[in-house]
Amino acid sequence: MTGRTLNSSLARRLGLALALLLAGFAAGYATRDARSARQADRAAFTQRREGGFRYVNPLLECDLAEDVLRNRELRPFKERVTRYLEDGMDRRWASSVSVYFRELNDGLWFSVGDTARYSPASLRKLPLMIALLKVAEGPAGRGLLDRQVTFDLTRDYDQDQNFKPSARLVPGQRYSVRELIERMIVQSDNNAFMALTRVVDPAELDRVYALLRMQNPRATGDDAFLSVQTYASFFRILFNATYLSKEASEWALATLARSEFRAGLVAGVPAAVPVAHKFGEKSGGPGGPAQLHDCGIVYYPRHPYLLCVMSQGASFEFLDDVIVAVSRIVYAGVAGQHQGATAP
Repeated sequence: MTGRTLNSSLARRLGLALALLLAGFAAGYATRDARSARQADRAAFTQRREGGFRYVNPLLECDLAEDVLRNRELRPFKERVTRYLEDGMDRRWASSVSVYFRELNDGLWFSVGDTARYSPASLRKLPLMIALLKVAEGPAGRGLLDRQVTFDLTRDYDQDQNFKPSARLVPGQRYSVRELIERMIVQSDNNAFMALTRVVDPAELDRVYALLRMQNPRATGDDAFLSVQTYASFFRILFNATYLSKEASEWALATLARSEFRAGLVAGVPAAVPVAHKFGEKSGGPGGPAQLHDCGIVYYPRHPYLLCVMSQGASFEFLDDVIVAVSRIVYAGVAGQHQGATAP
């Protein structure tokens, strides 16, 4: 056999071996089970968390977060939400709906309509609580939460609310800052909010807004500036306990879980599943569009997730139905991925 023939034969054999090797790899990838696919999709993202709390899961270390576009599990999940908003929802109910979803322990996320901007309305109450708790942690804020404040507002700000608090603050009565925070969050009491704006250190409140690059509440101009992704960040810093202490973050989320508003995210999940959330509403006035938002953490067993839904449309009656429907779709999607998880 000549050298040229030998080289040609060897080349053919090497080519055949390479083809078989590639075919074997292809077959192996084609026959991987769902669990292997999940592990491969999440291989680029790792986190270490402390555990030991009910509402927070302090972040110790993290690596690269992974976008939904690389995750084969969340792609159809996002498509179900999008399909509902585009085809399943009555377009007369809402003219604009935005959704942000994130698995809090894994970091996988998706968003729909995240370029839309809304008025924060009562959503401002959450950063105010965070600012007050931050001051209370420092030496200058010792005893702040127990400080007594006399309720003496001359105007009743609760009258502007569509979803009114179940109990009213009594003029002339004294309340602790802690109780005012609870009323502001649990009952979404506007009077408690206004009373606490007199107590908070303005510089600390500015720092909270600057932390998330959110427009300062004292800024003038159009107040339709808030996106679902920006606001969701407040819940992430609480869950990860990265701004407040673990104890303060835990108290904040436990208070949010006591919210009396049950017509949004809460109505879309089983009654036994805790939801730490804050809603916001804005009336459009006579003939104008209304806005209704609900954002929070749904504590699905061992797989808590963050869901933020902002909406604008004809009336609150229809907007809360839209939020409930999105919440149900998301919960069903999460449950479909994690069947068999133990109850909380």
